[in-house]
Amino acid sequence: MLLSMTGFGEARIEGPELAVRAEVRAVNNRYFKLGIRCNESLTAAAEAEIEALLKQAIRRGTVQVNLFIDRPPSSLDFRVNREVLLGYWNQLVSIAIEAHATPPNRLDPFLQLPGVISDRSDPAVRVEEVKPILMAALEQAVQEFQRMRQVEGRNMADDLRRNCRELRELAEQVRTRAPAVIENYRRRLRERLNRLLGEVDIQAAQEDILREVGLFAERSDISEELVRFQSHVEQFLQALDSAAAEGVGRRLDFMTQEMVREINTLGAKANDVEISGYVVRAKTIVERIREMVQNVE
Repeated sequence: MLLSMTGFGEARIEGPELAVRAEVRAVNNRYFKLGIRCNESLTAAAEAEIEALLKQAIRRGTVQVNLFIDRPPSSLDFRVNREVLLGYWNQLVSIAIEAHATPPNRLDPFLQLPGVISDRSDPAVRVEEVKPILMAALEQAVQEFQRMRQVEGRNMADDLRRNCRELRELAEQVRTRAPAVIENYRRRLRERLNRLLGEVDIQAAQEDILREVGLFAERSDISEELVRFQSHVEQFLQALDSAAAEGVGRRLDFMTQEMVREINTLGAKANDVEISGYVVRAKTIVERIREMVQNVE
């Protein structure tokens, strides 16, 4: 199945003490490029596990993973530093006695002083504790992301097949038209020579006309380019319909470039207005294919 490189997936898992939301979004890129954002610090091991999960589903593209952990703070995460608090208290009491002032009789103003309240929570440890839920949410988001890519991939494959069928028809029209190009050139050459030589009462030699027509036919022969072009179209369709269509984007891109090469050569050699019209239409179709293939994984 053909897969698009662009997509979006989202999942949320809620527990009694926390909620985790995961987002996966991607845009096209020739290579795999991953960015991870989380509102809490991730360990290197967690990032490696996330990257491994994404690489199982995605071969190339710029992928952004956003993780959100929502949980209320726990009283166990904070501690009153008794030594620091008593140090502040004793110093102020001593100062008050020396200054003949009233010593402090409340502790709450001291809680805002530096070092009195310490945050004992380690963000990395907190993430490790919820990593199973985090990875479960991410897996669900990846599945949703894959479904979106598959739907878009099917639509793209249908459109690519339609374009290839049009190219087949144009190639056949060129093949049908090609013999008439030589005959038309022979007729125009004979008429032109007879008109020019008739003015001096000289008849054109048949062998000279045949030699000139042969040279023209050799220069304008497009049979080889036409065969290669049709071969690229057929290989393109085979790649679309193959069982291993996933990850075929680079191959399709290469075959599209080869189509462009053969069309350009064919247009340069054709020497016929009607064939030139077919070539222009074929270039337009191949350009549509090329733009779409840029978004195929």
